Amino acid sequence: MFSNTEMSLMVTGIDFLKSQNTQQHHTDGYNIKSLVVRRGQPFLVQVSLNRELRPTDKLSLRFGIGENPMRNRGSLLSLKPEREDFNGWKISVVKKDGKECLLSVTSSPNAPVGKYNLHVKTTTSIYKPENGAIYLLFNPWCEDDVVYMADEAEKKEYVLNDTGYIYVGSAYSIYDRPWNFGQFEEFILDACMYLLDKSKLSLNDRRHPANVSRAMSALVNANDDNGVVLGNWSGNYINGTSPMDWIGSVTILQKYYKTKKPVRYGQCWVFAGVLNTVMRCLGVPSRCVSTFDAAHDTEENLRVDIYLNEKGEKLNSLSFDSVWNFHVWNDVWMKRTDLPNGFDGWQAIDSTPQEQSQGRFQCGPCPVKAVREGDVYLPYDSKFVYAEVNADRVYWVVKKVNGKDKYFKVGTETQEIGKNISTKAVGQNRRVDITREYKYPEGTKEERMSMQRAYSFLRPSGLTPRSGYASTIQAMGGNIQPLILKEPVTRTGLQLEINNTEALHPGNPLEMAITVKISAPGNWTVDLTGSCQMQYYTGKVQANLGTIKETISLEGPSEMQIPMKIAPDAYMKTLSSVEDEVLILVTAIAEVRETNDKLTKETSMRFQYPPITVQMPETAKLYNDFTCAFIFKNKLNVSLENCKLLVEGLGILKMTTFELGDIMPGRIMKSEVICTPTRLGDKKIVAKLISNQIKGISTEKAITITE
Repeated sequence: MFSNTEMSLMVTGIDFLKSQNTQQHHTDGYNIKSLVVRRGQPFLVQVSLNRELRPTDKLSLRFGIGENPMRNRGSLLSLKPEREDFNGWKISVVKKDGKECLLSVTSSPNAPVGKYNLHVKTTTSIYKPENGAIYLLFNPWCEDDVVYMADEAEKKEYVLNDTGYIYVGSAYSIYDRPWNFGQFEEFILDACMYLLDKSKLSLNDRRHPANVSRAMSALVNANDDNGVVLGNWSGNYINGTSPMDWIGSVTILQKYYKTKKPVRYGQCWVFAGVLNTVMRCLGVPSRCVSTFDAAHDTEENLRVDIYLNEKGEKLNSLSFDSVWNFHVWNDVWMKRTDLPNGFDGWQAIDSTPQEQSQGRFQCGPCPVKAVREGDVYLPYDSKFVYAEVNADRVYWVVKKVNGKDKYFKVGTETQEIGKNISTKAVGQNRRVDITREYKYPEGTKEERMSMQRAYSFLRPSGLTPRSGYASTIQAMGGNIQPLILKEPVTRTGLQLEINNTEALHPGNPLEMAITVKISAPGNWTVDLTGSCQMQYYTGKVQANLGTIKETISLEGPSEMQIPMKIAPDAYMKTLSSVEDEVLILVTAIAEVRETNDKLTKETSMRFQYPPITVQMPETAKLYNDFTCAFIFKNKLNVSLENCKLLVEGLGILKMTTFELGDIMPGRIMKSEVICTPTRLGDKKIVAKLISNQIKGISTEKAITITE
């Protein structure tokens, strides 16, 4: 008899060959000790043994996922070299060299994503390595993975880029908000794994990005599942961080992972920024998408009602529907094997809690192609997403008649919702308009067909105003409007334009003008009502600033410009008291007396602010300090009170806050940080200045870190 000790094969060590594997799997950015690989692609493992491997030896690698891995549940895979594959996984011996054995493991391209533990089993023993966790992610580089993306530059942008922009503002004044996605930073991958476990997705559901992205859209908001970010649109952010103050997802996800409690507070761009981080981190190509004048249609009849008083001021109270100046969600890229053909590619998902879907605040994935074609019967939430970019806006004036509210329709806009749908360009720091991916050009035959198709699944009700007080309303005229509303064509060719005649600087008068145009010959009398209000991006009015009422005579065809001026005293107090960035909303109603033509037009504009300049070198060496200076000159006519400068350096420094106190008009402020780069490549510094009067002057600057 041989003694057992000489015979029995034992594993003495395992090398995960991390640097080699992670480079090939495009996972070398992850700041984590364990091995991170992508599914459907081979990775190497070097096993050290107590003696040479013989043909009769039994050796197997066991991959377990979850609390209590079991073979019959598919949560434990036992792989033996050179055997036929098991659940689509393969393992082979690459080379034997004395007591060393190099193995190649290829996971299935539709394996469940998540955190696996590796043990090596021989006939008599099981070896459990240190840091034996292997994180398995989706693989856009693998043709057999449903998230496969052919274009290299697109993968670099949508999977590997850890910074970007989120576009906000209003349709006529779009600006970019730099955002640090930071999907490779410390604890972010673990936070995503925690969310996967928390989602209670079955192992089978973890195979498909459609299920995973839907679950993540639910978990990024805190509603009904104690998820990552708590939404707050109240304007009061006590006991938390104002949504305006975040410049990235990293602090949020790290805090959530540490406390396991929702982080306060977010609004749509925060939800979208965090969801983008989570999806990129898990390996699903993802982008933030902003829509301007986005409809929130609560009744799925593709109509949003806006109510005005007799002065032309928008009323908050009446409608459950709203039009947001902008709304941000995400698109994720995948083949939809669960749907009929033709719906692969970008899918909209939205983690801002607006409406429940299947009993939870989650939205999508809804194929962008389904939105374009009007196929709103498809899962998930396609009606809601369709309405966000396609609803009609109907204006009603509320007048008191014999003590009762009566509603008069003063205009319908069919082309004003879902404008300038925007995302960051691939490989460039600029905005690209993707409206065409979401809808056919307004007024084209395809657009009409898509609209009719959508309506056939929605069956909207007739055109009566609906509001919280629907029961008290008499329908005006029982005629049901035709399904598709054309832009109103007036007999006089009445048109309205609204613009600012001077730059809108806080502390200065707001100087604006409403231009009335008439194209028909003849003498016309026009009653014009104009109002100026301050509103949140969600469409909620914060303050009424002023109104005008004029009657003008025009000999057509001609136009006339009516000025509207708001003194600083009318708005500065409100501006300092709100925590959010606000927009200036101008609404105009024109009525031609002779023909009874009516027209309504509204425009939102934002304030303009002086810039922050950043001074720092263009390149720096790894681990060598460099100085970065921020300079701001207050060119406004008002003092900025309680100024704070927030700085985040991507891969360079954690979020830093400078308390700057008050900055008087004309004063220059300068702050410096010392940065130590810890990673190679192009990095960015993002800075933001906030004060009582101003909520968001942001800037960024890139630097290249070299060896």
